[in-house]
Parts: sequence; C-alpha cells; structure tokens
Amino acid sequence: MTMQAHAFARAGLVGNPSDGYFGKTISFIIRNFRATVTLEESDHFEIVPTLSDLCVHDDVASFLRDQKLFGYHGGLRLLKASVKKFVECCEQNQKPIDSTAKFKLSYTSDIPRLVGLSGSSALVIATLRALMQFFNVSISPVKLATLALDVESDLGITAGLQDRVIQSYEGIVYMDFDRQHVEQFGYGKYEPIHPSPMPPLYVAFDADRAEISDVPHRNLRQLWMQNDPTVLDAINQLASITDRVKIALDRSDWIELGKCIDENYGVRQRIMNIAPENHRMVTTARSVGCSAHFSGSGGAICGLCDESHWNELKRAMTTIGCTLIRPTVFE
Repeated sequence: MTMQAHAFARAGLVGNPSDGYFGKTISFIIRNFRATVTLEESDHFEIVPTLSDLCVHDDVASFLRDQKLFGYHGGLRLLKASVKKFVECCEQNQKPIDSTAKFKLSYTSDIPRLVGLSGSSALVIATLRALMQFFNVSISPVKLATLALDVESDLGITAGLQDRVIQSYEGIVYMDFDRQHVEQFGYGKYEPIHPSPMPPLYVAFDADRAEISDVPHRNLRQLWMQNDPTVLDAINQLASITDRVKIALDRSDWIELGKCIDENYGVRQRIMNIAPENHRMVTTARSVGCSAHFSGSGGAICGLCDESHWNELKRAMTTIGCTLIRPTVFE
C-alpha cells in the first residue's frame, strides 16, 4: 500500500509578523508549489533522505554556497519530529497507534526554500496528513495546525501559528490570535474567506535571498517580551489593518486592500531590520504601481497587480533576479 499527502506554499497577505504575538493575520495558499510526502508499507521503519540531506555536491564551493543559502537544516529532522509528535498526540488523546507498524517515508518539495513561503511547515503538514491516512486518524484543521507548530517547537524553531493554519485550512483565512482564546484553547479564531471575484494577487521571490525564517524574529520577540511600547503599538496597528482587509475582501475594494498591504510593510519597517535586498523587492514592485510587502520572513513579497501592470511588473522583477507568479489559491 502506498499513499501520498500534500501541503502547499503560503503567503501572509496582511498582519504578519503579528501572529506570534497574539495579533491578527490573513493568509492565502499558493497551489503553484507543494511539499509531497509518500508513505509506503515496508518490512521496516525508514525515513528516506533526499540529496540535500545526504549533502551531495559537485565540489566544496558548491557545498559552501548551499550552506550559506540554506544553513545546516534539511528535511529529515522535520519528518522525524512529525512522527514523534504524531504518536504522542494519539497517545494523549487515548487513540494509541500500533507501535509495531512498519513503513517508509520519503518526500519531495518544489517550494522555494527559505524565502518566506513556508516550505518547512508544508513538509510537516504533509507528513502529518500521510500519517493520518495510514493510521486512519482524523485530526481537524484547527488541531492539525497546533500539532504542526508543536513539531517545530520541539525542534527549537521559533514560529507562530499562521503558516500552519493556512496550510491546514487552505484557501484564504482570517486569523485572530486573541491571547485569552489562544491561552485557553491552544489556538486562535479562524474564519475562511471566499472573495468573489478574487483580488489580482501576485507573489514574487528571490531564491538567493534564503534565510533561516526565525532569525528576523529573534530581536522582535525579545522586545515584545519586554513590553516595548513601539512593538506593542505595531501589533495593534497590524490587527487594525487586518480587520480593514477583511472588510475590503468582502466588498471587493482593491484600492483599500492595496493601501493596507503597503501600510503593513510600513509598520514592519518600524519594528524589524530589513535587508537592503529585501527592501529593493518592495520598492521595485511599487515603482510600477503595485502594492507590496513581505509574504513571510523575507525573500518573497506579495501584493496586488492588475493585468494592465503585469508585464511591467514582470520585467521589473526579472531585472532584479526575482521570479513572478500569479498564485492559484482555490482549486
């Protein structure tokens, strides 16, 4: 018996990076890229490494370039932690699985690595979905997102719920991480959104801007824990922007939506250090009349671009080494 499970890339439309600080966000899925986990019955338990896990390169220079871009982290640790936390979750919920089960896990992913499109959490979600199929265990999207966060927390990865929520629910989701609700239940208040028509979204990324996703958040978290007034005010502003965007999506008000996207980036600039190369992506998109801000931690941006500006935006982004796509959000 062989089964496969998938999880897609994602982009934070507005509100990020407030999801880790009891804020509000809206995110959308990007079906153009996916992580796939294959589970096959076997005569033993095995997690199959990919070439990147094996550290196979043409030469030392190639290895050093890879290490500079992607650090020392591969996918194996994510699959290992996913299996561990899945088993623990089943035991804690009085649904223990057969510990003598034998199977082989392998994975592939075409999600651009470490550019803020959530490739790591997609791999975790896909693994958990494969395990759910194999063991015939049902986990709701709200609890799946929390379990996925537990997997990465177990590895010492600093992260919020946003990525795991949108990859569990898919589509477009409004998320309110109300502190009292999160501390009481372990998850926020989530509301899927189905705008009609769809806004003219775009996503652009620079694969050479790879960075471990929790790095930009470390200083921010320290300031937040110290009740820094600038950071606390920024989180409140991001929540307000997110609520405005929810209304704009309902009303198909793309002018207001674009303004909010740009404002989100302005708030981010006040509380986080932004690398010049990342800032250039935003200013380049804005130079041709498109709204823009980061889809995640850096290396990718998202915003609005109508058809009349598409070719101009594509030329501008290509000039600075970026790939531009029109994201597929719904099936």
